[in-house]
Amino acid sequence: MNQFPPIILASKSPRRQELLKLMGINFRVVLKDVDESFPENLSSAEIAVFISEKKVRAFDQSITNEIVITADTIVVINGQILGKPENEEHAFEILSTLSGNKHEVITAVSLMKNHQVTSFYETSEVYFKTLSAEQIRYYISTGEPMDKAGAYGIQEWIGLVGIEKINGSYTNVVGLPTHRLYQELLKLV
Repeated sequence: MNQFPPIILASKSPRRQELLKLMGINFRVVLKDVDESFPENLSSAEIAVFISEKKVRAFDQSITNEIVITADTIVVINGQILGKPENEEHAFEILSTLSGNKHEVITAVSLMKNHQVTSFYETSEVYFKTLSAEQIRYYISTGEPMDKAGAYGIQEWIGLVGIEKINGSYTNVVGLPTHRLYQELLKLV
């Protein structure tokens, strides 16, 4: 049920691509290199929105009849942002920090149509059970955590066995708050 103008997804994330496909949305992927630095004085949500908007503004202003979608997901625990792991040791450190604790996943999404940018974000709370060092090492050995903020994917083994509950959108934790995205896209039709 694709009732939208042509859509560009500016994300190499296979998870975001799969979610859009499951929503029945036709799109093409176009990637731009964007510096993801941000001012130090921003809140966690403001950081996600800032980076998402940076990504969407990287697109040529000649794009008028298409909708460009960009997103940025960050993981926050006790005010500290946990990015993508630099190596396996860093992944172990991140997952050990999340073990037995609650954290937030914030995904900001920016949409551009006819040079107009709309942004929003969703926050989900995720509760991890206490993980053993052996469980963490096993998950790292799969290679899965290396390209993800917070070093995990909720849809992967670690999420299936380690996450006790979430408050908020599941797809937000995957990397794209689909319900809210759909509502925002309807406004652009």
